[in-house]
Amino acid sequence: MRSLTRLLNPRSIAVIGGGAWCESVLTQCKAFGYSGKLSAIHPKRSDVGGIPAVTSLADLEDVPDAIFIGVNRHVTIEVVREAAQLGVGGAVCFASGFREAAAELEDGNDLQDALIEAAGDMPILGPNCYGFINALETASLWPDQHGLAKIDRGVAIISQSSNIALNLTMQTRGLPVAYVMTVGNQAQSGLSQIGEALLQDDRVTAIGLHIEGIDNLFAFEAFARKAWACGKPVVALKTGRSEQAQAATVSHTASIAGTSAGASALFDRLGIAEVQTLPILLETLKLFHVHGPLPNTRIASMSCSGGEASLMADLGLAHDITFPELTNCQSNGLRSALGPKVALANPLDYHTYIWSDPAAMADTFAAMMAGDLALGLVVLDFPRSDRCNGAEWEKVIDSIDLAARTSGKPMGVVASLPEALPEIIAEDLIRRNIVPFAGMEETMAAISVASKLTSPPTDTGIFVPGQLVQVETLSEDTAKERLSTFGVRIPKNATAKTAEEAATLADKIGYPVVLKGLGIAHKSEAGAVVLNLTSSEDVLAAAAHMQVDGFLVEEMVTGTLAELLIGVVRDPGHGYVLTLAAGGVLTELLEDGVSLTIPASREDLEKALDRLRISKVLKGFRGRPACDIDKILDTILALQTYVLSGAVEEAEINPLLCGPDFAIAADALIRCGQKHDG
Repeated sequence: MRSLTRLLNPRSIAVIGGGAWCESVLTQCKAFGYSGKLSAIHPKRSDVGGIPAVTSLADLEDVPDAIFIGVNRHVTIEVVREAAQLGVGGAVCFASGFREAAAELEDGNDLQDALIEAAGDMPILGPNCYGFINALETASLWPDQHGLAKIDRGVAIISQSSNIALNLTMQTRGLPVAYVMTVGNQAQSGLSQIGEALLQDDRVTAIGLHIEGIDNLFAFEAFARKAWACGKPVVALKTGRSEQAQAATVSHTASIAGTSAGASALFDRLGIAEVQTLPILLETLKLFHVHGPLPNTRIASMSCSGGEASLMADLGLAHDITFPELTNCQSNGLRSALGPKVALANPLDYHTYIWSDPAAMADTFAAMMAGDLALGLVVLDFPRSDRCNGAEWEKVIDSIDLAARTSGKPMGVVASLPEALPEIIAEDLIRRNIVPFAGMEETMAAISVASKLTSPPTDTGIFVPGQLVQVETLSEDTAKERLSTFGVRIPKNATAKTAEEAATLADKIGYPVVLKGLGIAHKSEAGAVVLNLTSSEDVLAAAAHMQVDGFLVEEMVTGTLAELLIGVVRDPGHGYVLTLAAGGVLTELLEDGVSLTIPASREDLEKALDRLRISKVLKGFRGRPACDIDKILDTILALQTYVLSGAVEEAEINPLLCGPDFAIAADALIRCGQKHDG
């Protein structure tokens, strides 16, 4: 496919169609101050939106760089084919009724395939999208009002939802937005390719993503690596997070992981910050635009109110923000600036003694920033401009500016209420390289997110599983035997068809034993597992209560210190997702799990184990013996090797019995099939 450069930075734009949407594209271009050539195409009208119209693309004097196609879906394909043949730079396909409507329209998939074929190597956005706005060049192929203004540099936003993109253009938080891109169905140009194109613009400082579905994992990985290489942070908001979880619920792993964990694990692997709300997306982009990622969450907070200081401290705790204790250097500087009446702490309530003394405020803020800090914050809500005078508040900004330049440390202003930070003030703060944060909760979330981009994407590429067919669930004994060939330790066991045979086998294995019914995925819930049987009579009695086709008799492992779940689920949208969690029958209840994509290194897995709450037990809690971490890691790597070697839908060990010198798979579930050739 040809470069997106002509489409995204057009010197000439043509609109095809005559409806209100097409007229709006031209109206918005003129209102935005677009200086390039505008053309209109309509088979019957003499003008569209005040622009003289010709009857076809071929009638234009020059081939346009970009076209907006505002006709029905069938005609859209014809126009795209003609545009590609003429050498148009690229097209926005506004019409819907393609693959997104395949459930309602029988020809939806076929029409989208025809659209891609018609485009050839000409870039297209959509279908089913609004198009884009380039605020750097005041160029827009956008069929609605928008809130952007011309800027010299700023962030780019790529969204699969045109309405969300539209809403984001209306933000009044001071965030300078250079590009707003919508991708719709991603029929041809997906968010990954568009992201790569935007990275090439030196005026773009960071990229925000609203993602419903990733276009191509390999392309997305390439985009993330290039973003990291050129120092432009990426922050993503992923929606539709429960879809895969609903589709895969056989194993405990699938119910824990699903798409939510898969997306988070993928972003973490690729060095992409993840947020959960649109306001946090915007605040994180502001932080990235002004200062970039943070090395840690060590911050200072300053306000003239004890209530504000307490709020900051409480919210910081919720987001793992650290407020370091004051050093002697900080304390001495603060005491000199504030006098003896103020209690010195971080967060700091500096009272109002110095409110009308800009020099003292600057000295206070600079003294506070003398510590080992990633960011300094001053809580400052501005009065209503229609009823109050904010001149004294503007003096505080001057003091913050001076303190930032004196200390050489990044700083920000935090308004506890978003409406208490006027846009004109926010824009001035950004010009001074001070982050204007709107909302305390959003501030803390943004700092937490921005501090996590400290490591580049892993060297190992993503493993993308193919589509599987004829998927089946292996019996527990078969699953265990298969895993044992890859190095997973399993208990001594044997299968039996009858209760009497099970009792005989138990005598041979040696007591105590565990009796399990075969053919049931979640045995504990079904009452198909009985522990600590010490005689053949116990085995016969336990078997009598199980309505199953056969039995698995196993040695009873003693000396267990902890139980873990280790599982891998094939997530079509994000690759294989490996989940580590507290195991046994309380897996979902404890909600103690960590997920990552594979292949994962031994170091990655050890770090993941450390993130579990149960890690304290694994390492020896309150004088208890520690588990053999190396054997646990060996088992996880063995399961990973098995998954990567075959056509696996999901594989789970639960529980993995962990002891001082062992890690034994007490139960295993495997669903596997055949790779689909199509």
